[in-house]
Amino acid sequence: MSHITTSDGTDIYYKDWGTGQPIVFHHGWPLSSDDWDAQMMFFLLHGYRVIAHDRRGHGRSTQTSKGNDMDTYVADAAAVVEHLGLKNAVHIGHSTGGGEVARYVAKYGKAHGVAKAILVSAVPPLMLKTAANPGGTDMSVFDGFRKALAANRAQFYREVPIPFYGFNRPGVKTIEGVVDNWWRQGMIGGAVNHYEGIKAFSETDFTEDLKKIDVPTLVMAGDDDQIVPYKDASELSAKLIKGAELKIYPGYPHGMLTVHADVINPDLLAFIKK
Repeated sequence: MSHITTSDGTDIYYKDWGTGQPIVFHHGWPLSSDDWDAQMMFFLLHGYRVIAHDRRGHGRSTQTSKGNDMDTYVADAAAVVEHLGLKNAVHIGHSTGGGEVARYVAKYGKAHGVAKAILVSAVPPLMLKTAANPGGTDMSVFDGFRKALAANRAQFYREVPIPFYGFNRPGVKTIEGVVDNWWRQGMIGGAVNHYEGIKAFSETDFTEDLKKIDVPTLVMAGDDDQIVPYKDASELSAKLIKGAELKIYPGYPHGMLTVHADVINPDLLAFIKK
């Protein structure tokens, strides 16, 4: 197993497979780098070097009681990139990981020679409903997440994957292995990290980060995303990122990278090859 230790003593686990142009994957809440298995295998077999880390408090990284905020998440990702000496890398983020990518590219993109960015079903610009963001999600929803997590995290993590993958839609069959894998990844992480991470993904405003992105960027989402409504997220992000390409998939859920990998992976490859 590969780890680096950050300046505050946190161990960050990462995977680094293959050779070629690097692609760095940033996972969603409350998951781990394992959530990228379908993409990492696909791109490895297409000749790319694939890298993914477990965010602090998630997966196999330290369950620290500090640093459960977006700036620290991004600093940890940058530490992995610096440790591996990655240049000309493509950064792909899903959900919370999309926010991580937006801030990472805005802050470190020039120094680290980022080639391209891809935001998939991502939380930017801002999830929370505010006076300036009337189309956002009400705070009561995130308070409900926190209450459910604190009361019975194991049960909560059985329930979330159902709308996450659209398994609650008529005619959509639940894939038990996918639900079990979501639960497994979530339960490996730390309860306090996941609890505090809700604030990080819901209340962080990425508007200025998006405006600073100056590399080719693809923004993707499904129009049946029940977790991060695409109209207040992907559509707005694409407008804020100069020259961004927007691709919306009819009927696809938040977890489309897993349940529709056969469609999404070739589209990712086509954009990277441009």
